[in-house]
Amino acid sequence: MSNHLANETSPYLQQHRDNPVDWYPWGPEAFAAAKLLDRPILLSIGYSACHWCHVMAHESFENPGIAAVMNRLFVSIKVDREERPDIDAIYMAAVQAMNGSGGWPLTVFMTAEGEPFFGGTYFPPEDRRGMAGFPRVLESIADAYATKRGDLLSNSSKVITAIQSQGAPHRSSEPLGRNVLGLAFLGLAGQADEVEGGFGMQPKFPQPMTYEFLLRYWKMAGANQARDTVTLTLTKMAQGGINDQVGGGFHRYSTDAYWLVPHFEKMLYDNAQLATLYLHGWQATQEPLFARVVEGTLGYLLKEMRHPSGGFYSATDADSEGDEGKFFVWLEQEMDAVLGHDLSRVAKAYWGVTRDGNFEGRNILHVARPDAEALAAELGMSVEQMQGGVELARQKLYEERKKRVSPGLDDKVLTAWNALAMRAFAGCGAAMGRPEWVEAARKNADFILRELFVGGRLKRTWKASTPVGHGTEPGRAEGVAKQNAFLEDHACFVDALLTLYEATFEARWLGEAQRIADEMVRLFWSESDGAFFDTPGDHESLIFRPRDIFDNATPSGGSVAVTALLRLAVFTGNSSYEEKAVLSLRTVRDYMPQAAQGFAQWLCALDFHLARRQEVVIMGPQDDPATKALAETARRGYAPNMVLAGAEWPVPLSAKGGMAAPDRAASPQGGVESPLLAGKGLVNGRPAAYVCENYACQTPVTDPDALALQLR
Repeated sequence: MSNHLANETSPYLQQHRDNPVDWYPWGPEAFAAAKLLDRPILLSIGYSACHWCHVMAHESFENPGIAAVMNRLFVSIKVDREERPDIDAIYMAAVQAMNGSGGWPLTVFMTAEGEPFFGGTYFPPEDRRGMAGFPRVLESIADAYATKRGDLLSNSSKVITAIQSQGAPHRSSEPLGRNVLGLAFLGLAGQADEVEGGFGMQPKFPQPMTYEFLLRYWKMAGANQARDTVTLTLTKMAQGGINDQVGGGFHRYSTDAYWLVPHFEKMLYDNAQLATLYLHGWQATQEPLFARVVEGTLGYLLKEMRHPSGGFYSATDADSEGDEGKFFVWLEQEMDAVLGHDLSRVAKAYWGVTRDGNFEGRNILHVARPDAEALAAELGMSVEQMQGGVELARQKLYEERKKRVSPGLDDKVLTAWNALAMRAFAGCGAAMGRPEWVEAARKNADFILRELFVGGRLKRTWKASTPVGHGTEPGRAEGVAKQNAFLEDHACFVDALLTLYEATFEARWLGEAQRIADEMVRLFWSESDGAFFDTPGDHESLIFRPRDIFDNATPSGGSVAVTALLRLAVFTGNSSYEEKAVLSLRTVRDYMPQAAQGFAQWLCALDFHLARRQEVVIMGPQDDPATKALAETARRGYAPNMVLAGAEWPVPLSAKGGMAAPDRAASPQGGVESPLLAGKGLVNGRPAAYVCENYACQTPVTDPDALALQLR
């Protein structure tokens, strides 16, 4: 019999609907039950692709005996951290404050008022290796709650005060200068692995925001060490087992120092951010490998992670058939059978396949022989023949792999993560001349605007409720959108829409970005604190209003909000956006030079704020080859602080000298026009480019080579 999770849309919660545990979703019903029964609450937080979440579920939550203890002593709540990052942030901080560390599954014991008093992560089903078994923990916690509740509540109050103060805005009086960037770089340089890339030893995480900052620092300061660290790391990751050599896309992280053995789940947010990072790496170095990784990563998202209506799914599991990584690894004899002798000989040499394997008797494919000329010579063929053989083997292995039992798919659509993907498709498509990628970004933007706005309010998550192809409108599937969006959803969407505008010059995307940014300010900005909070002002009452300032696997909502507002200020000429962004930067100014890996997106935003930004405007019909040539020139190089605008017609200033009113009827493309376009047009009837700084422009040019000179 199903528990209270039966009607939830989260795939993670649905995985637990038939547990013998009487799970509740987060909500008033669970808290009312805890008060009525005078029981503590057991809060369990995880996500669908979490390996150890599956382990604890199988060992404890599917165990009738352990479930009976939980049901007798507690009211149990199950939360999908991806649906509710606010709850996860609060109680993860509490467990870290109690224990010094945290992780998932997150197990928290709290009062009926939501006050945490004990917590941990994974608990085994019986005493094991010095760890208390889960049943013993349950009995001890319930006994302490009954006999020592006053002490528990006193300690809980101290924990809440401590973690609330961590997110409280404290504005620095020190200047926001380039020395902050320099100190952050020095800290990172001292931690870099100069042999295998990345930072420190195992495990190694991709950390795309950190490398984005290093590329920016190289561009700003000319520090080749910063660029070399990025180039080495991107190369090693691309060649390693963390990169799915057959299907494209990156696994979550590497369990070793060599990027060989990954934790096999794949997350949308990793692949979206890494596609953008590899694009920037390619722009900075022109390394062909990086361009191939962009193609493989975005190709994976299009083939395996997209709903036909345009939204992108969240994740795939590490496990299939109860075995981590089974879907992705190969026996030598399997490759021989699929590829035949000659092709298998090439593939095994390239990907380091052996009879003994490199992972539990099987092989994780990785580029074992990156020197193409040496490998080709050893195989007795040309480089072109060898590379052609590898590509043919990749295709055959991919088709064979599709016959296996696939890892579980978390098919919910999250606004923030989709926005990261939208930004990747728009930016990569524009820079690399791939209009189908730009179209994927455009379709994703339309999906969010259509499916995730309910009653004029942006939502966090969407889940299809009917099979593909059964929608009520062409290209549309029935689905359920729920949970008011958080700061990160609004901020990532604004930032992605600005990139989509730069990729298309369609003014409607700029108009949508400004509309959503204004809503973001209304809902999340605190004038008295001079900062953004993660939850809207009308959010449900939690033990405090969370403000997570750390950039982790995804950028914090605050750092992306600052990034988006700084960019939007240039496009619109609205100085209030920049003022709020600078106030926010001041609240983390003292942390940035001390903990660069935890504030990498903030550092990128600060670099944009301090830079002498180039404002580039392309005027001309979008289907004119001359217009396309100018736009391609502007997009070709690595220019992280460029703002790019364009249109097909001259756009005058309003009578008051400011930006024209947002009258969609006045613009063939719709949306809000940018003052960057004001007064600009064709030159002698030819498409033209304007390179400007603070809206003051150099002489317009019509030749791509002349534009390249001005950009340099």
